[in-house]
Amino acid sequence: MADIVCVIGNKGGTGKTTLSHMLCQGMGLLGQRAVCVLTDTHREPLSPSGRRYLVADARSRDALAKVVDKIHSLNAWMGVIDGGGNRTEMDQKLYGLADLVLLPFRDSHEDIRTVIRDLEMFPRAYAIPTQWPTNAWARESAERTVTEMLAPYLDRILDPVHSLASTKLLLQRQVPSALPTPLANACRFAARQILDLLQVSVEEEAAPGLTWRRTQSPALSASIR
Repeated sequence: MADIVCVIGNKGGTGKTTLSHMLCQGMGLLGQRAVCVLTDTHREPLSPSGRRYLVADARSRDALAKVVDKIHSLNAWMGVIDGGGNRTEMDQKLYGLADLVLLPFRDSHEDIRTVIRDLEMFPRAYAIPTQWPTNAWARESAERTVTEMLAPYLDRILDPVHSLASTKLLLQRQVPSALPTPLANACRFAARQILDLLQVSVEEEAAPGLTWRRTQSPALSASIR
């Protein structure tokens, strides 16, 4: 059976779609085959050309069921499902079928209050800071806020994905032939910690980053295609 990672969360604007594509790109850079699954009806499918991963359109219930069944039938792939925002019923459905659930949040009190509710609603999920500030003062302030407001959940918070203007390149209909090195490094780093949680071995090491140490999940099988 393939592993399925679902990127969900009630609040919009937290970077779910960007994170989904970063994870798939990073997995490709780490030698892991992946497919990014679109479920948000407000977005259009992107071309797989130039990407290190496949894309799948699952914007209807029937399409989602078929895509999930297909992923489960494949071998040695990963499926990353972009859940979209403000869809609690869909989030609950995706939570039920996922091997690993991610809840992106930004460095605002509103985002953190929302992710606390989601962490309570989805007890197997991990929260992941996204579009995280790179300025030293802003980053220190954000880390302090997380430590204070999310203290009971620190073992379920993953390492942050820092803000990069170049991440928008992954959301173009067709990606450029060459992507900036900082973007590639960020994708590798984000993907590596997810593969670590799933205990999927890769040969290449990700770049070091800020860490909130968490307990690893049990081993999960890896597959697709």
